[in-house]
Amino acid sequence: MTDTATRATRVVASNGGRRRLNGGGPRAGTITAFVIPFFLPFVLFYLVPVGYALWQSFRVVRRTGGQYGTSYTAFGGFEQYQQVFQNTEFWSSIGRIGLFGIVQVPVMLFVALVMALLLDTPLLKLKSVFRITAFMPYAVPGVIAAIMWSYLYSPQLSPVVDVLNGIGLQPDFLGPGAVLWSAANVSTWLWTGYNMLIMFSALQSIPQELYEAAKLDGANNWTIAWQIKVPIIAPSIVLTTVFSIIGTLQLYAEPAVLRQISSNISSTFTPNMLAYAVASGNNYQQAAAISVVIAVITFVLSFGFMRLTSKKAGL
Repeated sequence: MTDTATRATRVVASNGGRRRLNGGGPRAGTITAFVIPFFLPFVLFYLVPVGYALWQSFRVVRRTGGQYGTSYTAFGGFEQYQQVFQNTEFWSSIGRIGLFGIVQVPVMLFVALVMALLLDTPLLKLKSVFRITAFMPYAVPGVIAAIMWSYLYSPQLSPVVDVLNGIGLQPDFLGPGAVLWSAANVSTWLWTGYNMLIMFSALQSIPQELYEAAKLDGANNWTIAWQIKVPIIAPSIVLTTVFSIIGTLQLYAEPAVLRQISSNISSTFTPNMLAYAVASGNNYQQAAAISVVIAVITFVLSFGFMRLTSKKAGL
């Protein structure tokens, strides 16, 4: 009888709570007050611009009376997307950014992983200094970082170039074969510390008893790092990879700044730069279509990577 009464009391209390929420009581008002500050900007500054860009991508500019006639916009179906897919500059920028991501993302994440593993070992001294130093570049805005590195890349200003020239290396960081990797170096410098902290936070959640058991079985620090720690934090590695894929397709600030000192970076160097250049020519509908295609490619690559790695990473 006691158990039955207890269950009945819980049901009554639950129903009463539901009635209060459904009735718009103080609790419902409190929840609404907390949700609105997030939901309203999310709708105004995310959903509405995305919807407007999608709508613009299906519009085309028509003219009456020839080339110099009155212009008006009309529904054009997939005409803008057809032009995007036929644009050789678009595919060149996609290929360039694809090469960038294939090389830069694995290098950056590997360095971040090694730094996180070092930070998690008792062998490293001055851990606080190391952590702050590694994370500090992330606090620098991307444009400022690109300006700093452009100074180090410039043959006329860079002390690094002067030293390398003095020993006979004569590097050309802004040359046609190196400028893409110069931009990749800036991105790596900016984001390695950020990814390191995500991985280090995952390492901190691993129970210490697991390491003690491994040492009792004869495992050394190297074995513990690569056979225990890395597999356990695989979900965080997948997460940082997805973030890096998204960031790669959004690349804009670094090449845009380096373009001011290098003629080997065009206005269509990356997909985002192409969209901006097209919009600067008042072709907003075409720029919107390019943006939508970039968003779809980003979604397919990031979601596809997560699907491929979810089972292995335990997601």
